[in-house]
Amino acid sequence: MNGEMKSVVKTKRAPGAELCSLEIPHPGPNDVLVKVKAASICGTDVHIYTWDGWAQSRITSLPQTLGHEFAGEVAEVGSLVTRIKPGDMISAETHIPCGACLQCLTGQMHICNDVKILGVDINGCFAEYAVVPEVVCWKNDPSVPFEYATVQEPLGNAVYATLEGGGINGHSVAVFGEGPTGLFSTGVARVSGASEIFVVGRNRFRLDIAKKMGADHTIFISEIDPVEYILEKTHGLGVDVVLEMSGAPAAIANAFKVVRKGGRFSAFGIPPHDVSIDYANGIIFKGVHLNGINGRKMFQTWFEVRNFLSSKRLDISPVVTHILPLENYKDGFDILTSPEAKCGKIVLKN
Repeated sequence: MNGEMKSVVKTKRAPGAELCSLEIPHPGPNDVLVKVKAASICGTDVHIYTWDGWAQSRITSLPQTLGHEFAGEVAEVGSLVTRIKPGDMISAETHIPCGACLQCLTGQMHICNDVKILGVDINGCFAEYAVVPEVVCWKNDPSVPFEYATVQEPLGNAVYATLEGGGINGHSVAVFGEGPTGLFSTGVARVSGASEIFVVGRNRFRLDIAKKMGADHTIFISEIDPVEYILEKTHGLGVDVVLEMSGAPAAIANAFKVVRKGGRFSAFGIPPHDVSIDYANGIIFKGVHLNGINGRKMFQTWFEVRNFLSSKRLDISPVVTHILPLENYKDGFDILTSPEAKCGKIVLKN
């Protein structure tokens, strides 16, 4: 396919990005060209857009198209592609595995030792067309709207974090972090049978969304001590499952204080620097089961996500608060980076 397309491009090592006109890329033999219908903004995109310390150390090659969460229709496939065909509705796993390392060869592609990430290491999907390898393509249920299919990647984080290490039916859950993935986790916990759900955060707008997603208790940390509150409500025992989705050092410390002895702890949020935890009392003497959550299991988690969405058991509509044209990407980033951040997930549509 020939022609030009609109693309949101990081052109220089400074805050911001530009809407550029680029040639439509051509897929290699093992690649798929996708006409992007919807793409959603992630925290990683915000890091790159604002050009913070993480982005400055992580992004090595510019110019580069931003974005890694998308849904679209296959326009063209490479000569060696066999599983995907033009017309398929797809999204993509954003961790692109090498296929040759120990992890890939032992069923752990999601933590590939030589992983590349869409929109971070290669051109992304904030464009009218994007190229992705066939190995990461995921066929969508056509009944799922594009604006929901595009968030399967972060929803997969939430499903993995919430369900890893055992069932959640009848368990009490504390979610630290009210960002979109924490909100998705709240919904997953609710429809998976959690008995009581606490959501801890600092954004009132998003805590209100947490209530819509099934939270029994929302804890605004500027007014309520989350440790005291959760321990009081659980008769001093703590919760069965902690989902640490924020990465805030104070939240991590509090999360270890409220997980019960023998409980389960899913660590997903990325802290801005090394954190200090009470290793002996927080983990060892409590017998805590600690799970590091990196990406999504390929492709077990994707099947679980599809089942949640296709069955309509999980309603994620409260989390998707804004749908904007691709050309209005700056508005989306402005909303996300404003002090109030009155939004959940922001979707860009072509």
